[in-house]
Amino acid sequence: MNRTDRLYALVEDLRAIAPRRRSARELAKRFEVSVRTIERDITALQESGVPIYAEPGRKGGYAIDKKMSLPPLNFTPAEAVAIAVALSRAGDQPFGRQARSALRKVVAAMPGSEGELARELARRVQLMQPESEPVGEVRPLGAEGVSRAIEEALLRRRVLRLDYADAKGALTSRDVEPGVFLGGRGGFWYLVAWCRLRDDVRVFRLDRIAAATVTPERCPDRPLEGFATEVPEMVVHGTVLD
Repeated sequence: MNRTDRLYALVEDLRAIAPRRRSARELAKRFEVSVRTIERDITALQESGVPIYAEPGRKGGYAIDKKMSLPPLNFTPAEAVAIAVALSRAGDQPFGRQARSALRKVVAAMPGSEGELARELARRVQLMQPESEPVGEVRPLGAEGVSRAIEEALLRRRVLRLDYADAKGALTSRDVEPGVFLGGRGGFWYLVAWCRLRDDVRVFRLDRIAAATVTPERCPDRPLEGFATEVPEMVVHGTVLD
């Protein structure tokens, strides 16, 4: 990226996350240049009249005046995450950098509470695949309404009631606390959840879920890390919004 493009991209990046900040180190990593180069670029932008200001300290960084931010858009958190998932599965492609920049603008332009919901939901939607194997075709997502019920339960942090068939076809009914929506392994999607029947974390393959109902009960707070699964030779990619 030449300097002119980088200066423009810096403004767009800061505008996309306004009023939040980015440190010089974060920007340097993002644009693959030195911290000193970022500092010179920011100074040049400030001298040209761009309203960027610096906040000192360990948690400080650069921010751009809110007036430079975009107006709210009518995207839902689920719609924003859907875009992020699509980009995550696409890998390297022409205009990939521009697509990710567009996504950051979409999220930043959402009303504050909606943007935070989108970020929280994105943390709970992950993709995994063998390092040497490209993402394959997506398998069926289970019975009608199952995927939609899981999405709603994750977004609203509600307990799910599942009718689930194991590998032998035996059907059980169980209440679960959704943790992570996991996709990519063999083209299948999975729900990683705390199963109250087993009193432990379990992984449910979507095409084996016969029915899913969102209950009114709110899930207790469980650390997201507790839903991590040990899958040999798999790489987990979180969906990124910022």
